[in-house]
Amino acid sequence: MSVLGFVDEGLADLENAGLRRTLRTIDTPIGAVVRVDGREIVLCCSNDYLGLANHPALVSACATAAKEWGAGSGASRLVSGSLGIHEQLERRLAQLKNSEDAVLFPTGYMANIGVITALVGKEDAIVSDQLNHASIVDGARLSGAKVFVYTHLDLTEMEKALIQSRGHRRRLVVTDSVFSMDGDLASLPQIAALASKHDAMFVIDDAHGTGVLGSRGQGATEHWAVDSEVHAVVGTLSKALGGLGGFVAASEAVCDWLRNRARSFIYTTAPPPGVCGTALAALELLLTEPERISTLGARCHQFAEGLRELGLDADPTTPIFPIVIGGAQATMRVSDKLLEEGYLAVGIRPPTVPNGTARLRVTLSAAHSQEQVAGLLESLGTILPPITPLAR
Repeated sequence: MSVLGFVDEGLADLENAGLRRTLRTIDTPIGAVVRVDGREIVLCCSNDYLGLANHPALVSACATAAKEWGAGSGASRLVSGSLGIHEQLERRLAQLKNSEDAVLFPTGYMANIGVITALVGKEDAIVSDQLNHASIVDGARLSGAKVFVYTHLDLTEMEKALIQSRGHRRRLVVTDSVFSMDGDLASLPQIAALASKHDAMFVIDDAHGTGVLGSRGQGATEHWAVDSEVHAVVGTLSKALGGLGGFVAASEAVCDWLRNRARSFIYTTAPPPGVCGTALAALELLLTEPERISTLGARCHQFAEGLRELGLDADPTTPIFPIVIGGAQATMRVSDKLLEEGYLAVGIRPPTVPNGTARLRVTLSAAHSQEQVAGLLESLGTILPPITPLAR
């Protein structure tokens, strides 16, 4: 066997288990309707929650920024890559999150890795929700800190972990605000109170809350009114804001620390100007077109009501709706049948979700029409096998 023989064997094992992934090419810009294999398909699995990814204002702003500032940044921010448009975007992100400052990262993944590894190290402890995003898990591993994982949303377990970790130099509580595969929310006021009680830092990943939660789209801290109780908020520009990038919003001191200690900020080329222009345009639309948030809410309520009529639990608070099938192969069959009906909702399988909880992850957008949501519900009603609803 060659030294890479394990690759072929591993791929065969994934295929047999129904876990091998392949790329599906979309032949049009992202929107409510896309073209796949020559067919017009309603897209029901994108994170483009506000329908901004192909908005003319964002496309134009991307091109304008590239013309003014160039196609690339040329270096890391601490060398020669810190452009005026980067600083402009950081000021706007700080305003969005009601924070003193913000630090821009190339992706949300890098933002999580950066803030976690900058705040804690080998002498410290991290208290983390069981279903936190992979970027939080990886950041915790890279930090070298002792990681205490509590059962999803179990605050009693969380406090026990805080008590058990008392002997460490520093402690960090970190959680998603909206969990990407289940669509449920962490109770930030209660978590903040426990973190404060036990003298721990508190960081949230608001990737799926930014632009979605709160009447102004400021995210989970607006939804829960906990701005002053969270020490750092990680956000993304690549979901509701329609572009690419990540950021950390925090105090001036914490942001200065990140610029000096976050390796995923220091040792990478700065985001290209076009990305920054796109984000600035999205933030402007968030201010001038708040009806996008209310439209998204209306579509979520419509879909949740329809799922309940099908006998499934559904919470309209976020645009993420997990329809748990169970087995990986059964889930992919349902996904394939739905695609035949004209709706693309990709099956999510282990290791992204726990074994036995493979699912359709249906996501809605403000760009979806009432008719498209109704059509999706009708197709689901004819395709779905009898399943046990996922408690939310």
